[in-house]
Amino acid sequence: MFLNSIKLKNFRNYTYLEHEFRKRKTLFVGKNAQGKTNLLEAVYYLSALSSNRIKKDSELIKFGESECIISANCTKCDIDICLDVIINPPKNKILKVNGLKKTKSAEFLRVLKVVNFSSSDLMLMRGDPSDRRKWLDLAICQIYGAYYEKLAKYNKIRLQKSNFLAQFSCDNGLLEAFNTQMSIAAANIVYLRIKFLRELEKIASLKHKAVSPDENLTFKYDCDLSENLSVKELSEVIYEKLAQIKDDEIRRAQCLFGPHRDDVSFYINDIDAKRYASQGQQRTLVLALKLAELDVIKEKTGEMPLLLLDDVLAELDNVRQNYLLNAIGDDTQTIITSVDTIAFDKEFLSDVDIVKISNGQII
Repeated sequence: MFLNSIKLKNFRNYTYLEHEFRKRKTLFVGKNAQGKTNLLEAVYYLSALSSNRIKKDSELIKFGESECIISANCTKCDIDICLDVIINPPKNKILKVNGLKKTKSAEFLRVLKVVNFSSSDLMLMRGDPSDRRKWLDLAICQIYGAYYEKLAKYNKIRLQKSNFLAQFSCDNGLLEAFNTQMSIAAANIVYLRIKFLRELEKIASLKHKAVSPDENLTFKYDCDLSENLSVKELSEVIYEKLAQIKDDEIRRAQCLFGPHRDDVSFYINDIDAKRYASQGQQRTLVLALKLAELDVIKEKTGEMPLLLLDDVLAELDNVRQNYLLNAIGDDTQTIITSVDTIAFDKEFLSDVDIVKISNGQII
């Protein structure tokens, strides 16, 4: 996988930008608020069809404009592929692969694989459960193409059930039908989340030990369900759980159980990292997670994803900086942002394309 070029029109602070990537490693340098992070956000959007910074697509459009365009050319399995996204609210975004419109987002999402690592990711342990669910779901979407559709289906059913519960009177037969559909959709999501976390844990624990040899990293998917069940068994257990809490859901007019309320726990030597780990330990943990993501995606898809490093080196000490830079393989296309080149040694910079950005322009 290689991102050959990217083109932006009216995206964030870019009126127009076109850039060709010439080397495996590119370092965008510039002062704060010049557009470095915006550029990485555009690359990430082509992979996830959502921003890792905001919730509304309309906020991506340059002030005063009605639409924005993100285009890219990449090489995947020795085949050149063109990607285009046109964001024009309140209309649905237009997705094109090699000039052909795609009605299903999953068809677009199969193309570009990206692992994003920013300074905000270092706060993953201290964020809300929704932050960890979002990280988990986006990572799984990179591997299992059908997961995006399964997640969308579950959220649609959950919204319909929530609206139904908000009514003053409930039809028990209809509620049971919602619970049946919800349990099937939820089981698929929970099964893939657990499967992915097991695979990630094997690699992340080794990455973590490379920095902290005396610490053992383990994961747990918090869902009040056994982790050793098939999809069918999970569906049955979830349905039974929903039946048990039916009266509470009606009384509170909320969906009280399901993957939309689950979380992920991380343990260092069997101690909850979210509550007790130091800042340095949490940063090592997140660093291990991101590097493990790269390996798992390559193992499952046969392709090494792009690695986006958004000003993250400034938040790491020398030990973690060196480990991260040394861990980046020659087959990993890496796009980095930084205010300067001070954090990088001469050997690393010798094979890096250094590009300066100022006020939304490459100079």
